[in-house]
Amino acid sequence: MYHRTNLPKAMRAADSHTIEVRAASGKYVVVCRRRLLRRAAQELKELGEFSSIHILTSKKIWGAIGKTFLGSFARKQRPQVHLLDDAESAKSLQTVEAVARKLVRAGADRKALLVAVGGGVVGDVTGFVAASYLRGVALVQVPTTLVAQVDSAIGGKTGVNLPEGKNLVGAFYPPKLVLVDPEALATLPEREFRGGLAEVIKYGIIADAKLFSFLEVNMENILRRDAAPLEHIIRRSLEIKARVVSKDERESGLREILNFGHTFGHALESATRYRRYQHGEAVAWGMMCAALLGHEVLHTRAESVSRIVSLIRKIGPLPSWPGVAARRLLDAMRTDKKSRGGKLRFVLTPRLGHAQSCDIAPEKTVLCVLRFAPRLLLGSADILEKCHD
Repeated sequence: MYHRTNLPKAMRAADSHTIEVRAASGKYVVVCRRRLLRRAAQELKELGEFSSIHILTSKKIWGAIGKTFLGSFARKQRPQVHLLDDAESAKSLQTVEAVARKLVRAGADRKALLVAVGGGVVGDVTGFVAASYLRGVALVQVPTTLVAQVDSAIGGKTGVNLPEGKNLVGAFYPPKLVLVDPEALATLPEREFRGGLAEVIKYGIIADAKLFSFLEVNMENILRRDAAPLEHIIRRSLEIKARVVSKDERESGLREILNFGHTFGHALESATRYRRYQHGEAVAWGMMCAALLGHEVLHTRAESVSRIVSLIRKIGPLPSWPGVAARRLLDAMRTDKKSRGGKLRFVLTPRLGHAQSCDIAPEKTVLCVLRFAPRLLLGSADILEKCHD
């Protein structure tokens, strides 16, 4: 039995299935409920009429849920399905071009609807294609991984990677609708599920100390994918993300806090050519590094740093720290989209439940964190002592 500690009333209400997000182009909703994939056609129909519907997904994802998704459509109204590679290394301009050409050959016009069914890569690529194809066509996001459900599918950020860094080409392009079905996680591989929990932990660190405590108490049940606690953390994460992006759609201020751990994480991904870590795993490492940097720069309490490291360790083993020089990782951080004039910016937490952007971290301190990062999984107390040596 999981603990209902601090469960918000909105999360306990039987009709709390929709979360509203405000965007410059208007409002859209995130619908979060079980068995939603089984009524996808009805949900899409409420958006209006489209000349054609095109599902963009990967072979693996479609093999797991395609039959369920298409089963909600009448045979004569079934959408066209286009498969793409959902590996992080395929999140590129070449993939965008290939998808756009598929749409041209399929006869997609300006009244077409693109539906991204999959994880973060599928969502980001499809979103960027939707933003640029014929100068913009309608988009619906149907995230099927935990990372995508709680983070990347909400907020309208789309984009692809360049060899020089992650998400350097893209657009802000909000969807018309987001459909989140926790049942889609049933077939998610264990590694991807555990990695996705890193993004949920992030929300607790930056915006909700009660959520962080809930995760500490209920992590064992969540890892078993027990329905009630899993749905709670998904909906609470969605609420936080929706609140932040509604206040700052284009990442000019508040929204930057959503990148806690990502400056370090993106550097790890790019330095290892997106082949060593899944995104959530890189973020997990990045959050531990950011917690330590916060201790050094903002005097975050050692107890908070220890709790962050301890909770991240609970989600399971991470790929080891790469054999990459600290200076090389630092250079990779300079291409991060948050950098200003080559000056590094980090999101740090002064205390659990709060976060702020910071550009005063001394380079020597960042290098210290990078050099001692491999010790983080051994326990935070040791690393805190070592960085003061």
